[in-house]
Amino acid sequence: MIKGLFPFSVSRRRLLTATSAMAFAALVATTGPVPALSADSKPEGGDVTFLIDSLGDSWIPNNSAISSFQGHIWGHVADKLLYVDAEGKVSPWIAERWEQNETATEFTLHLKNGVTFSDGTPLDAAAVVANLDIWYSGRKNEGINPIGLFPKTYDHAEAVDVTTVKVVFKKPTLGFIPTLGYHGSILISPKTIAQPATQQADLSKTSGSGPYVVDSWKEGDFVKLVKRKDYNWGPAAVGHTGPAFLDTITYKLVSEPSLRVASVQSGQADVAYNASPQELKSLKDEGFTVATPRYLGFVNGWAVNTKLAPYDDVKVRQALQAGINRQEIIDTVYTPDWKLATSFIQSNVPGATDNSALLAYNPEKAEKLLDEAGWIKGANGVRAKDGKPLSLTLHSNPYLATSKSVDELIAQQLGKIGWKVDIKAYDVVTFGEKVKFGGPAIPTYEVTRSFIDAGTVAGILTNANNGENWFALGDSDKELNALRDKIASAGSTDARTPLLDELQKYVLGQGYFIPRTQIVQRIYVQSPKLKGEVYNGVAYASYYTATKSE
Repeated sequence: MIKGLFPFSVSRRRLLTATSAMAFAALVATTGPVPALSADSKPEGGDVTFLIDSLGDSWIPNNSAISSFQGHIWGHVADKLLYVDAEGKVSPWIAERWEQNETATEFTLHLKNGVTFSDGTPLDAAAVVANLDIWYSGRKNEGINPIGLFPKTYDHAEAVDVTTVKVVFKKPTLGFIPTLGYHGSILISPKTIAQPATQQADLSKTSGSGPYVVDSWKEGDFVKLVKRKDYNWGPAAVGHTGPAFLDTITYKLVSEPSLRVASVQSGQADVAYNASPQELKSLKDEGFTVATPRYLGFVNGWAVNTKLAPYDDVKVRQALQAGINRQEIIDTVYTPDWKLATSFIQSNVPGATDNSALLAYNPEKAEKLLDEAGWIKGANGVRAKDGKPLSLTLHSNPYLATSKSVDELIAQQLGKIGWKVDIKAYDVVTFGEKVKFGGPAIPTYEVTRSFIDAGTVAGILTNANNGENWFALGDSDKELNALRDKIASAGSTDARTPLLDELQKYVLGQGYFIPRTQIVQRIYVQSPKLKGEVYNGVAYASYYTATKSE
C-alpha cells in the first residue's frame, strides 16, 4: 500500500454491488490461446493497488459505463451477456447460446442457470429484459442516459421463460449480438435499475453479478474491491469460471503521471495507468510489464464540423486530411507500439479496410487545394480569405494523455501550410461540458471511442434513429445517408462488408473524419509480481484471472 494514500478512516460502505462492470471484461483480448486455469494450479490471495489519473464524475451505471476511467471498476463488478475478444470474436458468457431469424430482426438468448447479483436477485430472463430496456431508453427525465451504441432499432424484449429472452427489432440489426459484448452493455440488478438516479450514483446502492464487489470508496479518491467468493460464471474464453484469485483491487487516484510510475518502481503500487510513452522503453528494460493494447473502435482523430466555416468547404477538409504527417506523430510522440491509421476505424475491427492512400501525407496537394478554395498565404505565412485567417481551434482530449502533445505537433505541420492553430486543454469535467460534436465553436471534435460491431458506425455518424450526427450534416449528404441505410438493412455480413468499405472510402475522401493514429488510449506499467491479467476489446485490464507473487 502507498503510505498515506488510503484514508480508510472514512466510513466504509459495504457494497451490494457487482454492477455495471464486467462490461469491459466481456471483450477480453489475449495474445494467444488462453490456458485453462484452476484454483489448484494458481496461487490464491493477494492485494493489488492500481494508480489511475481520474475516477470520472458519475457512478450512475448507464452514464459512467463508457467512462475511460470508471470502466476499470465496472469491468470487475458486473458481467456481460456475451464475451467479445480483441478481434471481434463473440463467445458465450451469461448467455450460453443464441439464435436469430433470417432477417436479423428477432433474437433468442438462452441464459445460464444459477447466476445471481450480489444483492441476491437472480440474473434471469426478467432481469435481462430490464437491462435491455434501460440500455435502449435510459430515463432521460431523471438524467439516466441511454447506452450510446445500443441499437436504436430496438422494439422490445420479453421473458419467454426463466432462462430464455426474445428480443425484437423494428429493422434488421446484425450488430445486436456483438453489441452485447460492448462495454456499456452492463448487467445490473433490477433493484438497482428501479432506483432513482441519485441513489444509482451511490456505489453502495449498486449491485451487479461480477467477481468483485465494492468494499469501500470515497468520491474522487479511491475504490476498493473485494472478491466475491461464490462467483462461478466467468466467461469460458478466459480459461477460468470460478472465483477470482486476488483478494482485493484498490483503484487510487494519483494525478501526477511520474508519481504513479515511481510508486510502481518502488514497489508501493502494482499498476500505473497512463504513463508517458517516452518512458516505456526504459521501464521495459528495468523488467516492468508494459502493455499498450488497442481497442475495437474508432482510431484517434477528428470528427469535422461541416456547419462551421471554412470546414463546410470540401477542399479545406481534404487539405486538412493531406496536411497531417501521421508517421511523424508516431516517431515524435509515440513509440513503434503505435500503428498508423489506415481508416477511421481500427484495423483490428472486423470490416475495417486499408485506405492508407487516402491518408498519405501530401503537403503540396494540401497547398493546391487551399489555393483553389481561395485561401491565400500572407507574408506572415498564415492564409486568409475575405480578410479572415485560416484558423483551427483544437480541444485536446483529456481522456488521452498524449492528446495535447499530438495537437502541438499537428499545429506545427499545419502551420507550414498556412493554418493558424490554437490549442485549448480542459480537465475531464470541463471538457464534457464545453466540447460537443458540432458545437458552434468546435471545428473538430477529437474522438477516442470504442465500439464492437462496425455496422453500428454509420448510424452514429449521422442523425438517423437518434444518431450522434458527428459531422453536423443532418440529412444533407444523401450519399452518406444511403450508405447508412444499406448497412443498417443488410441481412448478412457478406452483404454488409463491401458497403462498409464504401463508407470508409467516402467518409475519408470527403474529409469528414481526420484520422491521427490508431488508438492506444490505455497504457499500463505493471509490477512483474503481478501476472495473468487479460486485456479486453476496449483495452481495459481485467485482473479476474490474475495472480500476485510475493
